Amino acid sequence: MKKPELLAPAGNMESLKAAIMAGCDAVYLGGHLFGARSFAGNFSRDELKEAVQYAHLYGVKVYVTTNTLVYEKEVDLFLEYIDFLYHINVDALIIQDLGMMDLVRKIYPDLELHASTQMHIHNMEGVMMAERLGLKRAVIARETPLSIIRKMKKHSKIELEVFIHGALCVSYSGQCFMSSFIGGRSGNRGTCAQCCRQKYRLVKEENHHKIPIKEGYLLSMKDLNTLEYIGELIESGVDSLKIEGRMKRPEYVYFVVSLYRKAIDSYLENKKVEINEKDMKSLKKLFNRMFTKGFLFGEDPKQIVNSYRPNHLGVEVGTVTTTTHDQVAIKLSDDVCINDGIRILGSREDYGCTLNVFYKNHKVVKEAHANDVITLRIKGEVEKGSKVVKTTDIKELEEINKLIQTKRKVKINALCIIKANQPMELHLKEDHYEVHLYSDYLPPEAKTTPTSKERVIEQLKKLGDSIYEYDSLEVEMDDHLFISIKEINELRRKAIALLDEKRLIRKRMGKQNYYIELSDFPICQEKSLLIRSEKAYQEQKKKKWNMIYMEEPLYSKIEDERKVLKLPRVMKAYPKEEQIVLIGELGGLFNRNIFDADFSFHVTNSYTLAFLHSMGARKVTLSYELTKEQIEDLMKGYQNRYHKHPNVELIVYGYLEAMIMKYRLIDSNKNQGSFYLEDRYHNLYPIEEKEDYTIIYHYKKRNDFDEHVYYQMGINSLRYQF
Repeated sequence: MKKPELLAPAGNMESLKAAIMAGCDAVYLGGHLFGARSFAGNFSRDELKEAVQYAHLYGVKVYVTTNTLVYEKEVDLFLEYIDFLYHINVDALIIQDLGMMDLVRKIYPDLELHASTQMHIHNMEGVMMAERLGLKRAVIARETPLSIIRKMKKHSKIELEVFIHGALCVSYSGQCFMSSFIGGRSGNRGTCAQCCRQKYRLVKEENHHKIPIKEGYLLSMKDLNTLEYIGELIESGVDSLKIEGRMKRPEYVYFVVSLYRKAIDSYLENKKVEINEKDMKSLKKLFNRMFTKGFLFGEDPKQIVNSYRPNHLGVEVGTVTTTTHDQVAIKLSDDVCINDGIRILGSREDYGCTLNVFYKNHKVVKEAHANDVITLRIKGEVEKGSKVVKTTDIKELEEINKLIQTKRKVKINALCIIKANQPMELHLKEDHYEVHLYSDYLPPEAKTTPTSKERVIEQLKKLGDSIYEYDSLEVEMDDHLFISIKEINELRRKAIALLDEKRLIRKRMGKQNYYIELSDFPICQEKSLLIRSEKAYQEQKKKKWNMIYMEEPLYSKIEDERKVLKLPRVMKAYPKEEQIVLIGELGGLFNRNIFDADFSFHVTNSYTLAFLHSMGARKVTLSYELTKEQIEDLMKGYQNRYHKHPNVELIVYGYLEAMIMKYRLIDSNKNQGSFYLEDRYHNLYPIEEKEDYTIIYHYKKRNDFDEHVYYQMGINSLRYQF
C-alpha cells in the first residue's frame, strides 16, 4: 500500500514551520505575485528562498502557487518570477493559465508543473489531457467523486492530488465570475470577494410575480472533513492529500496537519483511523462552518451547504438566560476562561467578543465551568435564549503553540571508523542522501590513558540545534588510541554541514527556447449566435448569423446549416464524433483535432490563444473578464510575436454565466418555472438547472455594441447570446 503525500497550506513563514513540525510531506504557498490567495500573508522573495531551504532540510517539498490568469502586459514579469522560483529550487509550480503552462513547460522542461484545481479537471479526459501536456500532477476538482478518481488513477500515470479538508467553493473552481462581476475582484486573479458567503433569497416567477422559496446563506458551503474516510483515500491510490487553509493561523495549520498525519499513519500501520472525540471537538473550536464529507464521498446535496451561518461556529458553551441594556447572563454547558473568544448567535445578528472580564456570583473570575452562570458587560443587543459558542479556546492555542516549538527531527544512521595513524572516517546516511568524510587528523597510539569508545560516542551524539537525530550510531575503533575531542567535534560538524548541503542541492538543466507551430487565419468580420431556447431561435433565425451555437436537445431538433453543437461546460465523458463542437474545458481537447474554444478556457493572453490554436482550435473565445485595453494588448502581442492572424471571438451581448456548480438550489418537485437568486440589493440572478449542474447568470445583461472597435483590433467574430 502506497503512502500518500500529506500536503499542507502555508500562508506565511509561521504557518510553514507549524506545518512542517506537524509532520507534513509537502507545503504549498504563494509569493506576492500570481497566487490565487492574494489576501493570505504570502511570502516575499527572501522569505520564499528561506522557506525552500528550511523545508528541504526536513525533506519537505515546496509547491508554489502561480495559479492566476496572466494578462498580456504581465507576461515578462511572470517569466522573471518563474526564473527566480526555478533558481531557488522550488519543487513544483501549481498553474492555471494554459498559455503560461505551455510557455513554462517549454522554457523550463525540468520544472515540475501541477494543474491547479482552477483548471477544472474532473473527468477522465481532463486527466489524460493533463498527462499528455507533460504535467506531473493534476489537482482534481472538489466535485469529483472517489469512484471517478479511482478510474483516473487506474488508467493514467499522472499523479493525482485531492482536497481532504477545509473550505469548499460552491462553484467549480476556476468557473466562477460572480466576484468579478459584482465587485471587480476576480477569483481567477486571486482576489475573490466570497460572494457565496452572503445572504440570498431563492425566488420563483409565476404570472409576473416573484414568490420567495427560501432565504439564507444559500451558497455557503460547509467545510470539508474526510478524517474518517482516510483509509478509502489511501486505498484509492491517490498521490497527494491536500489540506486547504492558506488564510488560517499557524495553530490551525499545525493541529489539522497533525490530525491527518495521525490518521494516515494509524491507517497504514493497523488499517484503522485513530481519531477520538477530543480531537474532533478541538478541531471544531479552531474553525468550522459545520462539516461535510463533500461530493468526494457522495454527500447528500441538501447537507453540503450551511445556510445557517457562513462563518466560524466554534462549539456550543452555553445559553443566554437574562439580559439588560448592557449586561448578559449565560448558563454554561462547557468550560470558559479568560481571553477565550465567544459569539452569541442572535436571530437578527450575532454578537462576538473576547472574555476579558466576566463574573460569577458577582465576583471577577478567570474561569468557569459547566452549569455555572456567568455575567459580562456587552455593547450590543442580545436576545434571551440565544446560543453561545466558543470560537477561540485560549488554553488550547497555548498548548498547540508549545507543540509547535517541539522540533521535528530527521533520522540518520552513522558509522565512525577510527584506526591508528589513519584518517578518521564518518559516514552519515538518511533516506536519500549519504556523506562520507575523512579527517586530516591521524589518531596516534595513546602514551598514557587511551580515549574510550564511550567518550567518542558521547561527542558524536552532540548534534546541538541541528535538525538530525541518530536512528543508529556505530563506532568501530582500535584500542589504545589517543583521540582529540576537538578533532572528533570538527569531523561531526563538517559531516553535518555537508549533509545539509547535499540535501539542498537540485540539479537544473537551465532555460530552453519557446516554440510553437501556428496557422494563419484570414481576417473577417462575422457574427455568431448562441441560443438557449427554441423561442430564441425562431426570433433570431432570419438574421445574418455566420454560426449558431446550441446545446442538446435543441441541436437535434433544429435543422440549420449554420448550427454548431455546444457541449456542456461540465461533461462526464466526451463523445468521439469528429464533428466540430464548442467546448469549454481541458478534457474536451483530448483526442480532438479541431474544435471551437469557449470563454471558459480563460484566454487572457496571446500565449493561451496560441496554445489553443496549436491544439486545433479553429476559433477561440476570449475571457469576458478582459477590458478593451487588455483585448487590444492581447491581439497586438499575438500578431507581433507570431506574425500571423488569430481567429478570435468575443461575447458582446447577453446574460453571462456567473457561476457553475454541482450543488442544486431548486428542489426537484419545484423546478417548473423561472427561478432567480436575489441578493441584498434586490438584484435578480437567473438560474438554469441542468441534469448534473446549475448555472447562475449575472443579473446585468452585457450590451457592448462597439463592433467597429473590435473589428479594427482584429477580432474576427462577435457573439450574441439569447
